[in-house]
Amino acid sequence: MAEIKVPELAESITEGTVAQWLKQPGDIVNKGDYVVELETDKVNVEIISEHSGVLAELKADEGDTVNVGDTIAIVSEGGEAPAPAKAEKKEEAPKAEEKPAEEVKPVESASVEEDNKQRTVASPAARKLAREKGLDLSQVPTADPLGRVRSQDVAAFDPNQAKQEASKPAAPKSAPASKPATAAQDNSDKPVERVRMSRRRQTIAKRLVEVQQTSAMLTTFNEIDMTNVMNLRKKRKDKFQEENDVKLGFMSFFTKAVVAALKRSPLLNAEIDGDQLIIKKFYDIGIAVSTDEGLVVPVVREADRKNFAEIEKDIMNLGKKARDNKLAISDLQGGTFTITNGGVFGSLLSTPILNGPQVGILGMHTIQTRPVAIDAERMENRPMMYIALSYDHRIVDGKEAVTFLKRVKELIEDPESLLFEA
Repeated sequence: MAEIKVPELAESITEGTVAQWLKQPGDIVNKGDYVVELETDKVNVEIISEHSGVLAELKADEGDTVNVGDTIAIVSEGGEAPAPAKAEKKEEAPKAEEKPAEEVKPVESASVEEDNKQRTVASPAARKLAREKGLDLSQVPTADPLGRVRSQDVAAFDPNQAKQEASKPAAPKSAPASKPATAAQDNSDKPVERVRMSRRRQTIAKRLVEVQQTSAMLTTFNEIDMTNVMNLRKKRKDKFQEENDVKLGFMSFFTKAVVAALKRSPLLNAEIDGDQLIIKKFYDIGIAVSTDEGLVVPVVREADRKNFAEIEKDIMNLGKKARDNKLAISDLQGGTFTITNGGVFGSLLSTPILNGPQVGILGMHTIQTRPVAIDAERMENRPMMYIALSYDHRIVDGKEAVTFLKRVKELIEDPESLLFEA
């Protein structure tokens, strides 16, 4: 017998939740096969078996919390599972004169094989989203050439037909849950849906509250005339994409501007450790990405040493990995400053919350055409963007915060000047 244990996940992650067993007792397991998917605070991790054999026993159920080092499954290396259920079937088989044991086995293995197909044709994110929506994954069409259902397939699926089937079993499940809730009893005739918060959503909620309770967070605002950067992008974007096989977006301009501004305002690239400041001399910029599971912040490493194309490629690849739930823990660790773009959803103005232990985050917003005074006599309609800098006032003074934001504004309004920044 061999044990499957929860491996070391990351320095800051000591436990996880069993999200999905990818193998079941009695299944053949080869060394390197994925056995279980764990949901951690940051990413989902699929754990492999270090041994070949038959999965004999599961030590944790789906939804259980397990710690690093815990034994969560047993593999029988002899090649046979001690499945008591199968032994009972063998004993009962001779009593059924019309159906010998040999005829039962193919039916049983076929059902297991079909069950495995249902478990493996969908990505972890798709399975979670389908469970939350009460959808049958077998009904969700996908354009994936391998037939794997992705989270975007589930999100785009019209659930009208599935709702008719899902609503029947969902009713009794919600009934007992409503008993201890006074509000639910008072409004028992009102339709409600109870959805368990994912581990990641619980962690996001906890950390956002912690940041607000443990930091002296303030926000300062400015606005940027996007005329010049939009004209430059329009002029160069086709050739840029042809030469680099990636689109020229606004994020590379803002990443470059942020790095240049951080070099002049180094306390915004720092963190607090007890009674000491850790002022970082490297620039790993986190880019906030919205996914079905919540907001994640993968990191563009050494942004100060990369050109526009390299930054755009990093952002594109990290965004795709985030949406496909393929981010590694290393993709999320060690950022020094964060950029978040609520403008992609239409946000005109907001106050971003710090991504602790970082002490600064820049919020971008939607571009809106507004009348701008050019001088005392002229007004012009210009594409304008509000930007916001939230910062930890414990180590960053207002002067440094305003200087930083003003520098970002100057660089974006004169984008060619970014080429001369060290």
